[in-house]
Amino acid sequence: MSPFLKCWKKLSVTGKESASQMYGARGWNLHHNTDLWRITGPVDGGFYGMWPMGGAWLSQHLWQHYLFTGDKHFLKKYYPVLKGAALFYVDVLQEEPKHKWLVVAPSMSPENTYQSGVGISAGTTMDNQLVFDVFNNFLQSATILASDASLADTVSNMLKRLPPMQIGQHGQLQEWLEDWDRANDKHRHVSHLYGLFPAAQVSPYTNPQLFEAARNSLVYRGDKSTGWSMGWKVNLWARLLDGDRAYKLIADQLSPASLETKGQNGGTYPNLFDAHPPFQIDGNFGCTSGIAEMLLQSHDGALHILPAIPTNWKHGSIQGLIARGGFVVDIKWADGKVTYLKIQSRLGGNCRLRLNHFLKPVTAFVQLWKASGANSNPFYFVPDIRKPLISDKAKLAGNTIEETALFDFKTMPGKTYEFISK
Repeated sequence: MSPFLKCWKKLSVTGKESASQMYGARGWNLHHNTDLWRITGPVDGGFYGMWPMGGAWLSQHLWQHYLFTGDKHFLKKYYPVLKGAALFYVDVLQEEPKHKWLVVAPSMSPENTYQSGVGISAGTTMDNQLVFDVFNNFLQSATILASDASLADTVSNMLKRLPPMQIGQHGQLQEWLEDWDRANDKHRHVSHLYGLFPAAQVSPYTNPQLFEAARNSLVYRGDKSTGWSMGWKVNLWARLLDGDRAYKLIADQLSPASLETKGQNGGTYPNLFDAHPPFQIDGNFGCTSGIAEMLLQSHDGALHILPAIPTNWKHGSIQGLIARGGFVVDIKWADGKVTYLKIQSRLGGNCRLRLNHFLKPVTAFVQLWKASGANSNPFYFVPDIRKPLISDKAKLAGNTIEETALFDFKTMPGKTYEFISK
């Protein structure tokens, strides 16, 4: 983590030049690539090089690090970077003519096109989702650190003018501001699903229509692709609470790769390196992340235990999974149900569990009660997501997900809590 943060800090300095010289903006930005000299301007082809959202993407790691550790010293140290990312979009967002939304222009959904040879656009869905997170992360950070009240007011007002997500004619989560998606598009990128993963803007519990539309988009894209793309899809299917489909993607990714060095076949080499081809570490790390997401999720207001357990993993155990709010989780299960749960609380505060059946505390001093309302733990704040605009042509069938219930209990820093099935 440390080398990455050092690189990022330097990018926020060199990125001031590209922000001011290319966009006439304050703050800093980064396009799709950098190098040893921490360049931040466009590099390579227009279908990806002109994407001005690299800084927005990287800034998520800072905020997520804080959510997992609760380290205010860290947040204060890197707050100027978060602020600079937000300040850039305060200056560059433009009003689109139809709805008066504020959008990034020009941009693109990286490497994809909405018609032959044309990818440059404005207000693509991932852009909107990224700016939404940049603004929310800055607002929460400014509140925690009691800083920049005036800028926070500006950002809060601009946040309300970002485009809502849209559901298009195929029942899909639109990739573009206009309904240009093709149901037969098998592109390896799924950029518009950033709001599903790694972000937390698509929830089956509070945004079921968006959840269904995101699922439809992923179905349209297909499974087989490059190795790194399949790694992403493991995470996405885990967030869609479909353990069997996530398991299938793991199997697809682990299928033996051919010896060719070009193409889109993916798979895994005999040394277990991910095949793009050639090798890309994204697939290895991404698949590992996806397995963790299948066992524990903490992005949607609660610790969701075994959210996407596949049928093939009938019995098992896992130790040391880390959740937001500084919770360390051990799980044992049988027949897809939790039999033992241990939670160590590093930071204290309310712990909210999402379970598919009730668990009994091992000791009498722990009280577990049905949860209601918003989670009082500040690390589990869930921002409001606007209702999507839905095409008149869209046909949504509804979601079928496992029934769960929410339970709360209070924790103290450094204490451990154990639960067993009744």
